[in-house]
Amino acid sequence: MTTTINANAKNLTLAEVHRLFGFEKHYTNSFTSLLSLEDITEHEQQEIIQIRDDFDDYISTDRVSEGLVKALTTFPLMRLAGFYRRPIKMSLEQDIANITIEDEDTTITGRFDILAINKEKQIAADIPFWILVIESKNSLIAPRAGLPQLLTYAYKSLEYQESVWGLATSGEFYQFVNIRRGNPPTYQLMPFLTLMEPEPSILLLQVLKAICKL
Repeated sequence: MTTTINANAKNLTLAEVHRLFGFEKHYTNSFTSLLSLEDITEHEQQEIIQIRDDFDDYISTDRVSEGLVKALTTFPLMRLAGFYRRPIKMSLEQDIANITIEDEDTTITGRFDILAINKEKQIAADIPFWILVIESKNSLIAPRAGLPQLLTYAYKSLEYQESVWGLATSGEFYQFVNIRRGNPPTYQLMPFLTLMEPEPSILLLQVLKAICKL
């Protein structure tokens, strides 16, 4: 008798994701090998400072929940980077389609935090192009804790497109991942960025703007 195991993406470890989906991990020390970065304006720099200061007021006194991380940092940064404008559309806390691993008799379910799609870049009928998948954690959890969920969600999108960007964040720290279809599928871990320091925070916005224009 075969038993089917139902698993939630948020409970998977990185080792389990590697085994189930066959992902191979790579590292890079530069964003410019994959993205074309542009200078940001003085106004944008001031906006980043304001986002940082607002967030700093909260983390200085207490843990910041996942919801507040999104409200204080993720959403303002995405607005500043252009994700609120056409043809980009965002979805929040949507169920992923069930992923069935036949060899493992496993069905995986889950809900992604934020998904940005390009509605004008259709891959097939009713299947839009995924631009960026975001997984937020509370301010005390390392961003890499969100990698198993990101990779699981991205794996579903790779049925229809060659690659997708992922972002795991605690509000303070940011881990971008470039996930690509292949045999085996691969993901490339980009350098860690932080909102709390001037140069990395500027690079953070540059990366988001470059992804938004893909």
